[in-house]
Amino acid sequence: MSILKDVLSELFGMFVGDARLTAAILAMVAVAAVLIDGTALPPLAGGIALLAGCIAVLVVSVRREARQRGAAIARPPEDG
Repeated sequence: MSILKDVLSELFGMFVGDARLTAAILAMVAVAAVLIDGTALPPLAGGIALLAGCIAVLVVSVRREARQRGAAIARPPEDG
């Protein structure tokens, strides 16, 4: 039972670890759903929009994280 609890905890942590990334991906899914159901576009177009949007969100998230880590590495250690 402990293993199941650990697995579920890790899965939950993966989705909640970066709230911005999670919210952006959920927003992309909503946009794709609106494109497919609310317009005359074929489902393939909605799928392409979803794929392109998720890749863009991922690239932005990775760049933001790299910038933050780069700034932390470049910062000299504080003498306390």
